[in-house]
Amino acid sequence: MRTDSSWSTLPAREHLLAGAVDAAGAPVLDVVVPVYNEEKDLETCVLRLHDHLVRTFPYAFRITVADNASTDRTPEVTARLARTLPRVRSYRLQEKGRGRALRTVWSHSDAPVLAYMDVDLSTDLNALLPLVAPLISGHSDLAIGSRLARSSRVVRGSKREFISRAYNLILRSSLAARFSDAQCGFKAIRQDVAQRLLPMVEDTGWFFDTELLVLAERAGLRIHEVPVDWIDDPDSTVHIVRTAAEDLKGVWRVGRALAVGALRLDRLTRPFGDDPRDRGLSGVPGGLARQLVGFCVVGALSTLFYLALYSLFRLGTGPQIANGGALLVSAVANTAANRRLTFGVRGRGGAVRHQAQGLVVFAIGLALTSGSLAALGTTSGSPSHGTELAVLIAANLAATVLRFLLFRAWVFPDRTPAAATAGHADDTHHELGNVR
Repeated sequence: MRTDSSWSTLPAREHLLAGAVDAAGAPVLDVVVPVYNEEKDLETCVLRLHDHLVRTFPYAFRITVADNASTDRTPEVTARLARTLPRVRSYRLQEKGRGRALRTVWSHSDAPVLAYMDVDLSTDLNALLPLVAPLISGHSDLAIGSRLARSSRVVRGSKREFISRAYNLILRSSLAARFSDAQCGFKAIRQDVAQRLLPMVEDTGWFFDTELLVLAERAGLRIHEVPVDWIDDPDSTVHIVRTAAEDLKGVWRVGRALAVGALRLDRLTRPFGDDPRDRGLSGVPGGLARQLVGFCVVGALSTLFYLALYSLFRLGTGPQIANGGALLVSAVANTAANRRLTFGVRGRGGAVRHQAQGLVVFAIGLALTSGSLAALGTTSGSPSHGTELAVLIAANLAATVLRFLLFRAWVFPDRTPAAATAGHADDTHHELGNVR
């Protein structure tokens, strides 16, 4: 995974001003059509797409045909279209791969909204404006067409229907994906998101879509889904078995990377306050409300875990040893959970230091709870187990408040990383062909 760059968080989404973008000479939308040996259908499809956009799309647009090293007359057809239609341009790549084509063109496009669709135009073009509108308005980060939405109308064979639903079921069960259709060739993304997300996507083939969506969803980006009308292309050249095998390999690779924390998803997060519901919190430091909720959830689970351990350890030891052992184990788990879930720290960097600082906080909590037990023993002699638990709960509540303050101010302070340097190098540069 490409995780070698340092980034700040994404800026808050804003509504794109069409007039300002047009004045700068750049289109609002760049629609990429990746092709490989499509000399037969390419011209008809591009003309149909161009006509639709001219008649219905209210913003400036561009159509980019990305030729994936075709060996037939596709380059000639593409060049002719680019000469004839001023809003059409072509890219020629020397290597195959739909993901490679999209990453290359998207990485170098000057349009604030980037989209792609398959050359067969199986998806009804009336869904294009609803697809990109949430990205233009600043409502969403990515948008996908879904053939599996309840209101979608789809015509395709039972074999492809089964494979599509089985694949999405695998994504839901193995990667906890919530989007409904990973492989529909009808997607869009905001350019600022693409610049951060594309360097993290490793696949260059058909799994590119899935990897892009999984990483975006895990980072908390907003994905908009559009029901589509879709008719299967019986002449599709996609090799189903080989593609399915590559997809399963990709699922395993991404799942393993997520499990070990190898992905720096924090560089994809939006700042707190991007959601309009957050802007009504006056006088509250950024992130505090969200961190409090996360800390309380983790704390409640940690307390239950601690009490269960204490009761277990108490069967064979005294109250002080049982308390210390239960608090130590639960403190390590609590620090790890708060590090990832409450304060959004990803990866292994600083994990040892955070655990060491967490143990200092643990020592303070131990002093509070042990002192409470000692005071109880002095005043009551031989208190019941229920009384011990009640005192420990009260002591832990006080320790919890102190733990949150120390976590926020000392262990996981709010450090805004330096802004990303301009001109981030990406390995797609060498794939860029001639622009006609």
